[in-house]
Amino acid sequence: MKRLLASSALLLASTSPLLAETYSADVWADNWFEMRIDGVPVAVDSVPITTERSFNAESFRFLAERPFVIGLVAMDFRQNDSGLEYIGTGRQQMGDGGVIVQIHDAAGEPVAVSNADWQCLVIHTAPLDKSCESEANPVAGEGACAFETMDEPQGWDLADFDASDWPQAVEYSEQEVRPKDGYDRIDWDPSARLIWGPDLEQNNTLLCRLTVE
Repeated sequence: MKRLLASSALLLASTSPLLAETYSADVWADNWFEMRIDGVPVAVDSVPITTERSFNAESFRFLAERPFVIGLVAMDFRQNDSGLEYIGTGRQQMGDGGVIVQIHDAAGEPVAVSNADWQCLVIHTAPLDKSCESEANPVAGEGACAFETMDEPQGWDLADFDASDWPQAVEYSEQEVRPKDGYDRIDWDPSARLIWGPDLEQNNTLLCRLTVE
C-alpha cells in the first residue's frame, strides 16, 4: 500500500483555507486511477497503467471545503484499443475492471464511499463484440474488435457541470471483481462498494463523480 500526500490540493483545493477540512482517502483500482477534487488532481496511482498487473491500494490526504466534487478517472489495462490484453499469447483476453473508494474526515467519520450514488460515464469501450477475444489476429478497429471512445467532457469534474444525463455507477460484489494485491490491506467501510460501468470487461475507461455536501 502506498501513501501519497496531496500537497497540490492542500494549497489549491480550497479558496478559503479557514473553512477547509482535511480528509483522508483510500482507493483500490483495477488497474489505475486519478482523483481530482473540484478539478484539482490530488492523487494519481503510483503504478503506471502500462503495467499489466497493477493491483494496489493508495492512501492519501487532501484539503477541501464543502461542498466539493470528487472526480475519479478509472482505467482498466489494455494493450491497445481492441480492449484486449496478452495479445497473441495463450492468455489473450478482455480485462476486467473495478474500483472502490472511501473518504473520511479528520474525526474518522465517512463522508463519501463508492456506491451506486456515483455517476460514471464510460469513455472507452472495447471490444464492441466480445468474440474479438478469440480472434487469432485481433486488430483494433476492425470487425469484432471495433471500439468506441470519446474525450473527457470539459469541466466534468467541476460543480457547475451538468451531469444529469450521466448513468449511475454499477455496484459489483467481491466475487465478480476478485480484488487482490492491496485490497485486503485497507479496512473498508461496510457501506463502500466496488463500482464500474455496466460491463466489467468492455468498459475500459470511466469518469466517475460525486458531490460531497
